[in-house]
Amino acid sequence: MNKTILSCVREFKKQSFLAPFFITLEVIMEILIPYVMANIIDIGIKNSDMEYVVKTGLVLLVMAMMSLFFGATGARFAATAATGLSKNLRSDIFKKIQKFSFKNIDKFSSASLVTRLTTDIANVQMAYMMMIIMVARSPIMMISALIMAFKINAQISMIFLVAIPALIVIMYTIIKIAAPKFTVVYDQYDVMNNMTAENVRAQRVVKAYVREEFENSKFSKLSAKIYELFVDVELNVAVFNPSIQLVLYIMVTALFLMGGKLIVSGSLTTGQFTSLMIYSIQILMSVIAISFVFVLLIIAETGIMRITEVLEEEPAMDENAKGEKEVKDGSIEFKNVSFSYSDDEQRLALKNVNISIKSGETIGVIGSIGSAKSTFVSLIPRLYDVTSGEITVGGKNVKDYELAALRDNVSMVLQKNTLFTGTIADNIRWGNENATDEEVEFVCKLACADEFIQKFPKKYEEQIYEGGNNVSGGQKQRLTIARALLKKPKILILDDSTSAVDTKTDAKIREAFATQLKDTTKIIIAQRISSIENSDRIIVLDNGEVVGFDTPQNLLMNNQIYRENYEFQKQGGGLGDE
Repeated sequence: MNKTILSCVREFKKQSFLAPFFITLEVIMEILIPYVMANIIDIGIKNSDMEYVVKTGLVLLVMAMMSLFFGATGARFAATAATGLSKNLRSDIFKKIQKFSFKNIDKFSSASLVTRLTTDIANVQMAYMMMIIMVARSPIMMISALIMAFKINAQISMIFLVAIPALIVIMYTIIKIAAPKFTVVYDQYDVMNNMTAENVRAQRVVKAYVREEFENSKFSKLSAKIYELFVDVELNVAVFNPSIQLVLYIMVTALFLMGGKLIVSGSLTTGQFTSLMIYSIQILMSVIAISFVFVLLIIAETGIMRITEVLEEEPAMDENAKGEKEVKDGSIEFKNVSFSYSDDEQRLALKNVNISIKSGETIGVIGSIGSAKSTFVSLIPRLYDVTSGEITVGGKNVKDYELAALRDNVSMVLQKNTLFTGTIADNIRWGNENATDEEVEFVCKLACADEFIQKFPKKYEEQIYEGGNNVSGGQKQRLTIARALLKKPKILILDDSTSAVDTKTDAKIREAFATQLKDTTKIIIAQRISSIENSDRIIVLDNGEVVGFDTPQNLLMNNQIYRENYEFQKQGGGLGDE
């Protein structure tokens, strides 16, 4: 456990200290019990003193009950502390993820983050609980039992000094071999989680292309690989128990041989030998318990590193809490902007972009696949930060604004539309949780969503399930557009967000924008030129560079890429009068 993980114990520090305290009291009782038992045998039974046997037996019973109480109380505190730690870890990681920029998310991947929030934290929880129990119990038990054994008979107790180092060597060897292999196993778990999530999301595509067998085969191969890796790790760990038992049998045999001789010679009493046997078991069990904790720590070590990696990851973007709160208007300017996802200036996704957009303009963006259209618009609300150059909104550098204030004024509908489990109204109110029913209906009418919402039995109270799987692609797009409009942004960005909408509805949405959102700057990425041909100006992107920025009419005359797209879509029926 490192400082980062332990700092998450917080309000459960009390339980973390009380657990070993009560466990220590339990150990004291367990250490004294064999000593009392020896007295019962050597004094009470040997002398046929029934009164002594009964009195001392009652003391033994009380000690056993106290041991049970202390042990149960300590375990309860340990469980509370461990589950509290896992609760805080989940909360802290989730909060940290909320602060991550897209760059941070790209670094970890969503599947890996899910694994860290679930499997890794569960392993850390178990390791922490065992650690705070065994850190008190096992060392104190082992040392105390050794002292008591030497007090009874130093000669026979020398056996323990041989057995303990042997156990430590076995434990160290297994840990050294197994630890690196667990890292590989959990990396493969990330791959499996990612594959599973991808398959669930793409079930319709899988079934449409009859790819079930292929997907099953792909998953089976990965599952078999994880199985082989785990078998390899478990084989190493499995050697541990037989090795421990071998040492145990050798130690017990040696104890009986030496103990028998000493009893015959009169140097050792039967009660003392009984105590030594119990102390030998306590010593051995302590070493086994310590080794068990180490095995748990091996399993948890990878999780600890992965959790720490997230908690110590600095958000790639400063939220600038003391920045500007007000955005004057929707004007945008790119000043010699370049951007790379890897911060490598030799691998730029956007190159030397210089454009100026007036507030209230409607700007179309077009370009081939991979021309960095989505990248271009992602820089405006600072989903990513520029590698070089400067972007201004409302006349000020986007970095000078408080991040929340900037994004409140820039609504962006991404390519991958996401809805959340809840009612339609709940989903729309993501744009403004305090919006009235009238405001919700108004934006839905603008986005042409009201017409299909009214057909649902519960209308705006209709439930959305599993990310919007119970509505069509076009309906989902219109709902996400309505959600974006509810923010009443100064800048509205639609990243190919009407691709699943028919041309007639697309035209109605554009007409509503033109009449109702005159003061809002609208940036529309589209594959269909018909979706942007009425824009004030159009940006043409090619391989990350702006190769055209003009009115549709001028581009048609002067820009080859735009003209070829226009003519191709016209011939293919992609253009028409709506």
